[in-house]
Amino acid sequence: MKSFILGFAISATLATTASAQLLELEKDELTFGFIKLTDMAPLAVAYEQGYFLDEGLFVTLEAQANWKVLLDGVIDGQLDGAHMLAGQPLAATIGYGTKAHIITPFSMDLNGNGITVSNEVWDLMRPHIASMEDGRPVHPISASALAPVVDQFRAEGKPFNMGMVFPVSTHNYELRYWLAAGGLEPGYYSPDNVSGQIAADVFLSVTPPPQMPATLEAGTINGYCVGEPWNQQAVFKGIGVPVITDYQLWKNNPEKVFGMNADFAEQYPNTTIAVTKALIRAAMWLDENDNANRAEAVSILSRPEYVGADEEVIANSMTGFFEFEKGDRRDIPDFNVFFRHNATYPFYSDAVWYLTQMRRWGQIAEPQTDAWYDETARSVYRPDIYLKAARLLVDDALANEADFPWESDGYKAPTPAEDIIDGIVYDGRTPNAYLESLPIGLKGDQVVVGSEVKG
Repeated sequence: MKSFILGFAISATLATTASAQLLELEKDELTFGFIKLTDMAPLAVAYEQGYFLDEGLFVTLEAQANWKVLLDGVIDGQLDGAHMLAGQPLAATIGYGTKAHIITPFSMDLNGNGITVSNEVWDLMRPHIASMEDGRPVHPISASALAPVVDQFRAEGKPFNMGMVFPVSTHNYELRYWLAAGGLEPGYYSPDNVSGQIAADVFLSVTPPPQMPATLEAGTINGYCVGEPWNQQAVFKGIGVPVITDYQLWKNNPEKVFGMNADFAEQYPNTTIAVTKALIRAAMWLDENDNANRAEAVSILSRPEYVGADEEVIANSMTGFFEFEKGDRRDIPDFNVFFRHNATYPFYSDAVWYLTQMRRWGQIAEPQTDAWYDETARSVYRPDIYLKAARLLVDDALANEADFPWESDGYKAPTPAEDIIDGIVYDGRTPNAYLESLPIGLKGDQVVVGSEVKG
């Protein structure tokens, strides 16, 4: 009811800012899901700033218990859309897990994650990390500094366990990427074994984001990869040390998306465009004037109905810096990006990267052609819807023409070697060549059989 009351109460105020081109909506009462992470911000801002109402949309936002519950809600229609892991629409569409055609017309952000280890593990890693003149560690920190710690655990008969948030999450793939870049095997999946721990040096398992710090403190896991504010929470609680952010791992990497059932987008095309318009405006607001609105965004996100963490914790990453150890605060102005660098455009090349990681670790069990990667990306990522929404905003003088990649073919220029921790160029147009260039992971005709990689 909150959204309906708000709509009637301030509709007159919004009349002067509403779009000149209101679409004829097929459905105007919507429920969207999210997980309590700071990168759900575009949804909260679109609601709180009245951008949904400007489009004639009466929206309810509902926090979900975990990513599976959220995905199931979108598939069965309890949710009209949701803040999603970028891998979820892709995995569902290709039938990894629950089979359903999910699309995304909007990418929610770039960057925003980190990898944290326990204090015990950090103390063991630290002798293997170079120091600056002031004594602080040199960043970015390679997983090669973790390798001797993993060896020590193995020698003592102890498994080295790390948490990630979902099998097809950015966090799973980023953690695997970091480990593999440092020479550690993060394990494989097979059709018969979906643990992801086949032939692993480091054993990864699912932990819901808000539970990460408590699970680390309990000693169940030795580290984790998660979005904010749960890395900074470990610093504030004094229970762990973030060793790398995903911005340092892969500069301006794609993160969450807004996912919808393909049937919804087909049945309610104008509603889908209207939702996308509101989200674009929210992303613009989050980044405009050199992040001038971030303090207000932090205040919004700290409310219990959204993220529910202390403002001080959320502000650490949202306002342009990141704290690794207490007192070791470093400027990372693009830790959270919501609109800059075409962050909201759903690039096919981003989708292809996720698909390559699914193939790399065995979630896609068999080799696929380059054409398959492209076709799959196009079936899920929908820049056509995005650009329709952007065009309406530009025509209404609510956005600038120059801020959108109108002529893009959906593929970014190759990510240069210096922007990725292992120095390996990523080109979404040549996914199989990219897989061949990675020293650890499946490539070519390789498959996982039993506990081994064959081929």
